[in-house]
Amino acid sequence: MAAPPLLLLQDTRLGFGTTPLLLGATLSVSPGERVALIGRNGSGKSTLLKIAAGLVQPDSGSRFVQPGATLRYLEQEPDLSAYATVMAYVMGGLAEGDDEYRAHYLLEQLGLTGEELPKNLSGGEARRAALARALAPSPDILLLDEPTNHLDLPAIEWLEQEIASMRSALVLISHDRRFLETMTREMVWLDRGVTRRLARGFAHFETWRDEVLELEEKEAHKLDRQIAREEDWMRYGVTARRKRNVRRVAELAGLRQQRRERRAAQGGVRMAAAEGEGSGSQVVSADTISKFYGERAVVKDFSTRILRGDRVGIVGPNGAGKTTLLSMLTGMLAPDSGEIKLGTNLQMVTLDQRREALDPAMTVSATLTGQRGDQVWVNGQPRHVIGYMKDFLFLPEQARTPVSALSGGERGRLLLARAFATASNLLVLDEPTNDLDLETLDLLQEQIADYGGTVIVVSHDRDFLDRVTTNVIAWEGEGRWQDYAGGYTDMVSQRGHGVRARSDAQPAPVAKSSEPKPAAAASTAAVRKKMSFKDQHELETLPARMRKLEAEAAKLKEILADPGLYSRDKGRFDKASELLAKAETGLAEAEERWLELEMLREETGG
Repeated sequence: MAAPPLLLLQDTRLGFGTTPLLLGATLSVSPGERVALIGRNGSGKSTLLKIAAGLVQPDSGSRFVQPGATLRYLEQEPDLSAYATVMAYVMGGLAEGDDEYRAHYLLEQLGLTGEELPKNLSGGEARRAALARALAPSPDILLLDEPTNHLDLPAIEWLEQEIASMRSALVLISHDRRFLETMTREMVWLDRGVTRRLARGFAHFETWRDEVLELEEKEAHKLDRQIAREEDWMRYGVTARRKRNVRRVAELAGLRQQRRERRAAQGGVRMAAAEGEGSGSQVVSADTISKFYGERAVVKDFSTRILRGDRVGIVGPNGAGKTTLLSMLTGMLAPDSGEIKLGTNLQMVTLDQRREALDPAMTVSATLTGQRGDQVWVNGQPRHVIGYMKDFLFLPEQARTPVSALSGGERGRLLLARAFATASNLLVLDEPTNDLDLETLDLLQEQIADYGGTVIVVSHDRDFLDRVTTNVIAWEGEGRWQDYAGGYTDMVSQRGHGVRARSDAQPAPVAKSSEPKPAAAASTAAVRKKMSFKDQHELETLPARMRKLEAEAAKLKEILADPGLYSRDKGRFDKASELLAKAETGLAEAEERWLELEMLREETGG
């Protein structure tokens, strides 16, 4: 028998003005379930999650949360203004009896100390703080809206492990395919205001979605044929020549109404990059280039060749210097030493991750036309700006909408629209997948695959890198970068691990010797100056755990000391023997761990 749901939304309806957003959506979450909430940008996913969190009141429908169940929600744009420090904000999410050490541990893992002032935080730091606040209580229900936004690859992979170790039920909104595949086992698809559920992992989503849409198309075709048949009868039927059959007229009116109310699936983004003349066969040649900031080597003695048609990915943790390397490879930043040679006849178009190329005061149409009339030139051909906007899912009435009023996803689509309208043979994409929905990501990947020029992309999206890149340049620490053939998964196979955080291998001041350091040096650099909050907490709690295990073992030994127990109750004897073995094993492991942590405390002075 299935466990009763911890959270249940039924027949949830919500509209803004005359526009319906939710038309009877349902969401059910039982203990331990890991659910992906999937849908297009603007479909209402975040709104449905806010309703589940109790932050938005729907027009109608019911919401049930199991009494006593704890729920935590991660919003996309957290507000920390009411708190003096980040630590106060995170602690504010704890209830009586929650473990305060876990808050310290999570902040440490997310690269924060807790002493930061909310007014000084970047958007990424604010989201990391909000993530710590949501995870700290280990709630029964965890609602996460785009948790990987602003996280680098090491943080994303750490987050996967952290959530996997928790018992919380999970509802997750994300555009990171690999994260969805790893973290969820069921899907709820929000499409045109209604929800559909499939008890399978995200890897099956696209096949399922296509089957659903194909069935809808067949049903729509049958409805259209039925309407045509009824209209033909109305015009040419023998009875119709004498008088209208009231029943048939009513049926036809009903069919027409059904077709009017049928909400067709949203169209897809239609992308086509305007390609310029071909570049030379060699696009970029880098020969032992280096870049230092003070004594820190950001790039050190790096060499590579990028040829026409290559799709190059650049990966590394935040702060490693990915954007610096990208700027050097594209000629926008000179190296301190070494030589960069750019190929001939390059026409470069850049998509920056901060959307700085967009003027917030300009309208959507003016951004695309350059304030020159109402036409966009694509591949040498004029297109009316409204038609071109529709290719990127903008409504005609958004033509005069200022950029400042657009969502993050809409700004991303607008940048793509403008970039692909510009003739180029070198696309430089810095975090292009931010805020894009899955369908737009699919089409962006297809466009890159069909693009005749060269692509250099910086991304934290592992699936995107696997799908589009022919080789990956990865950060190896101490300013060293290495070129690997294939996508992200191929890189992991070759080096034996993914991208590691800077703190794991951050060097001391750069050595004068140009010889590579032995592997042992990396482990020496990784020695901590003090114990982590997690280790401190474990060291403090282990004695109580050991005493509990000792008491359990003593009680079980007392039971087994009864000489007549085996003959009188063999089942109880076997159960007590099994529990005693587990208790003694657990006690031995706890004692070993306590000794290990105590030695670490002495070594580090923690």
